[in-house]
Amino acid sequence: MGHIELSLSGGFVPQARTPAEAEFVPSVERWTSTVATAPEPCLVIDSAAKILAMSASCSELFGLGKPAEVVGQTLGEALRLIDFTAVASRLDESDVEKIPPLLAIRSERLARGLLRVVPSPGEPPLTVDAITTPLLHNDRVAGSLTFFSPVR
Repeated sequence: MGHIELSLSGGFVPQARTPAEAEFVPSVERWTSTVATAPEPCLVIDSAAKILAMSASCSELFGLGKPAEVVGQTLGEALRLIDFTAVASRLDESDVEKIPPLLAIRSERLARGLLRVVPSPGEPPLTVDAITTPLLHNDRVAGSLTFFSPVR
């Protein structure tokens, strides 16, 4: 014959969770520190297109020197963006607004597209695939995070 055992113990009382420090740090600031040390070519810009952080590999990819020298510039000042025509003219402002890092901020959605950049004067143009996500702070877009991959 089977038997039943009964055991009484204290009830489970959930403990209040102390928020992690990361919950108090805005998304843009968290990604800025992450991107600064990232091995992948990536950057973070704010909603005014000012570069907040750039990985060393991103700076190298675009021929920009040290990342610290680029931080604070606008994306349009730092990158020599050109069109896909044979003439390779500099992008005009209306087209610059459509590049993924800026489009993600304006549309508040993921953005992806190809960019054509002149790394340094006299060098051949470089085509990169850019994948961008908007970064939020208090449910508002505060910037964007972009990863780049050269198209060969």
